[in-house]
Amino acid sequence: MAKTSWKPFPHPAADYDFAGADLQKHWLRLHQGDREPYPAPAQLKKLVAAHPDLVPAKPLDKAAEILQAAWRAYHRGDFADAVDLGLSVGRLGFNVANKSANIYATYLERARKSKLAILQETARRAEELQARAPSLPNAWYLYAQALGRYAQEVSVASALAEGLGGKIKTALERTLALDARHADAHIALGAWHAEVIDKIGGLIGRVTYGASQDAAVKHFETARKLNPDSAIARIEYANGLVMMSGEAEMARATRLYQDAAKCTPHDAMERLDVELARAELAD
Repeated sequence: MAKTSWKPFPHPAADYDFAGADLQKHWLRLHQGDREPYPAPAQLKKLVAAHPDLVPAKPLDKAAEILQAAWRAYHRGDFADAVDLGLSVGRLGFNVANKSANIYATYLERARKSKLAILQETARRAEELQARAPSLPNAWYLYAQALGRYAQEVSVASALAEGLGGKIKTALERTLALDARHADAHIALGAWHAEVIDKIGGLIGRVTYGASQDAAVKHFETARKLNPDSAIARIEYANGLVMMSGEAEMARATRLYQDAAKCTPHDAMERLDVELARAELAD
């Protein structure tokens, strides 16, 4: 799908413009969920020293400038530009390209065929990055994120039958083995347990996939401790509770959605999360 046809971020982008030194100043808060390192030249030098297949065609100083511009584009909701800028520096830019594509496909792309194509392309790039730099947590997390959203689009039951459930779980567990404080991976793994239980039941889910309600709750609670201001942590927790327990947890789920809707978004992705919570409460 040509990115020239990608839909624009539907909210004021100026609210999330991290120009100049502001990007690094706010980086830790912006990446509290995924713990992506700030792309300073020194960081990139260490990265390519450890993984020579990531060496870009451009000088590292220039690559750092481009990656910082890509992340600025991502945070203000210019997802197509973020993908293009990330890919322009090769594999070093796969994480920003993949996250941007995943968020765009999840929230803004309405055409099912296009959405699936974007997510499949993200998964392919993530697999390539895993092969070249297996120690990067987000090479695994963004792969799982793409497959998870793909599975939800084609139906989780179909995805499980195709073997995607095991791939998603393995990638998320690998992410957490590399970085146990990766809040977004904890959210996703909690959601994975809940989705499996919802689709095939607690007993079969536990025997076949190792899914359990206790594990789901533990991951959701861990994510909230690691990233207490996250709207998506609350949204996914709420969804998971309803999937696993139905009406018995509806009141608690509603409170989580209400809390999510009150969160202050710090970038475009967080704004989309908050708007999702508000829309769900309005229905």
